[in-house]
Amino acid sequence: MFIDIKTSLFAIYLFLIGDSSALSNWPYADNPSIAILIILFCLLIIVVYLMNLLIGLLNIAIEVDNKRVSYLIQKAEILAEIELFYLLPHQRRWKTWFPKVMYYYADVDKTRIEIKRLIKEGEWDTKEFTEMRENLFKVLSIEHNPIDNEVILEKLSELRKIRKILS
Repeated sequence: MFIDIKTSLFAIYLFLIGDSSALSNWPYADNPSIAILIILFCLLIIVVYLMNLLIGLLNIAIEVDNKRVSYLIQKAEILAEIELFYLLPHQRRWKTWFPKVMYYYADVDKTRIEIKRLIKEGEWDTKEFTEMRENLFKVLSIEHNPIDNEVILEKLSELRKIRKILS
């Protein structure tokens, strides 16, 4: 069995899968179709086993992620209940507990890409926090000139006034 390189590799493969018949003097080189079928069958079993293992691990990862999401949802519900039912009205007005704006750290490149995507899709709100938005555009070096409906209506009303004056 260990005379030729092909049969020696096949014998090692047979030892790995637990077959001790490689010690006998049966020439696998004379029957290559049987050797190929044995290898293909073993590989098929290994692939099916590994796919089941992968599916099981993926299922565990999804469960962990779902547990985290359900934990965060439950935490948000509890905090909302505390804010609604257990705080006094003067406590709800405290700026330290309920700030108007929350600051957090974000990656500059990812933020720039996300803002450009929101502007492109028309989801960027231009009516709130104008000073903060302008500062953000300066820091991220984004060129944006928003044209709102209000600005267009103002320009139209100015044009109508000019037309009335001229006519």
